Amino acid sequence: MQVLVDADACPAMIKDMLFRAARRTEIVVTLVANQYLRTPPSPFIKAIQVPAGFDAADARIVELVVSGDLVITADIPLAAAVLERGGHALDPRGNWFTRENIQERLTMRDVMDQLRNAGIDTGGPAPFSTRDSKAFAGELDRFLARHARNRAHNKTPPRGTD
Repeated sequence: MQVLVDADACPAMIKDMLFRAARRTEIVVTLVANQYLRTPPSPFIKAIQVPAGFDAADARIVELVVSGDLVITADIPLAAAVLERGGHALDPRGNWFTRENIQERLTMRDVMDQLRNAGIDTGGPAPFSTRDSKAFAGELDRFLARHARNRAHNKTPPRGTD
């Protein structure tokens, strides 16, 4: 299991949490972005810079994700692709994308796009808050604890540390 991060729009606070989690759990965290990313030195933290272009980082994440991986993203179409590949998708505000809610989220995204294209001001997401970071931290910790229990039960070595 690895954690892949759609890093272009991921808040710095979330990246820092992920860096700490990588060191603590020895699970590989890979940031994918179309810009250079500075990461702390660690065998468990990696960064991939993709060429500039529409959805280039998303396409690379979809190429890399395998069943059981965790992807951190606020991008709904990317989350849908991750779920199709058997991965888990968590947004930086601590909300899970699931097979049960992804179609509704895609539909709502399309409706909002249509409204914006018609010139209607739809506002936007609320500013990222401390409450959001706490919600994310709680969901990440629960997911990683569940993964650790499963790994101990199955006695499988951490992936990506060879």
